[in-house]
Amino acid sequence: MAKDTDYRNLDDAGLVQELAEVKDGLFKLRFQNATGQLDDVSAIKKQRKQVARINTELRAREIAAAEALVELSDTTRENA
Repeated sequence: MAKDTDYRNLDDAGLVQELAEVKDGLFKLRFQNATGQLDDVSAIKKQRKQVARINTELRAREIAAAEALVELSDTTRENA
């Protein structure tokens, strides 16, 4: 996945799975870097940005869900 818009199309389980895969790839890149086998050092930075994009999307969904819950509870209180 290249763009954060691609992450918006995934469900929560898909995002968590993608996050695990990207983190695993980042671990492998760091290991290759430590052993001197990594040719493209910028790949580590790219993977870190992917992790950040996924975490950002997960957090945005968490905030949206919390706001929806607050609005629902406010609506329920007004009707009571």
